[in-house]
Amino acid sequence: MAVAAPALAGEVFVGVYKHDVTFLGEAVGLGAAGREDGVDVHLGYRTDRIESLGWLGKPQVHAFVSINSENTSNFVAAGFDWPIELGDAGGFYLRPGFGLAYTDGEAGLPPVNQPGISQAEIDRRLVLYNTRIDFGSKVLFEPELALGYRFNDRMSAELSYTHLSNGQIFHQGKNQGLDDVGVRLVYAF
Repeated sequence: MAVAAPALAGEVFVGVYKHDVTFLGEAVGLGAAGREDGVDVHLGYRTDRIESLGWLGKPQVHAFVSINSENTSNFVAAGFDWPIELGDAGGFYLRPGFGLAYTDGEAGLPPVNQPGISQAEIDRRLVLYNTRIDFGSKVLFEPELALGYRFNDRMSAELSYTHLSNGQIFHQGKNQGLDDVGVRLVYAF
């Protein structure tokens, strides 16, 4: 007897982002460290809305990987999205989301003022301090927000913001965070 598997309908997306932008944080008094550079490429998948999670607003589940061109802070993330139509269906929409991420970036940079270290070690640590984000934790919160436009049933484009932070929950102390802003193309199937 054969059992049919459910269809895996959803969306795939690819995006290009400026890594560690500071203009958003400067505008509201929060935000990224402004210490890392490069471009991030996001590759991901989103499910259709999950009807059985009505108590949670029928979210979509997202999962993606972010690869940095300077190989500084790459990450993987997964969480929930809630697409909200703005006006007539099929046009503009807002997509808030929230998830968890894991980064290969720095989590706990060594102190520069540690007694007994050589000048060469002080210099090495200063370079790290000035060029790397200290996330404080490898596990991070991943809130995001996108403004999208649906061209047709299959294709849409989104202006997207993604933030990484330990939120002083996964670690106490350093919490420099990361802000990425970019665009992504979305293909629904």
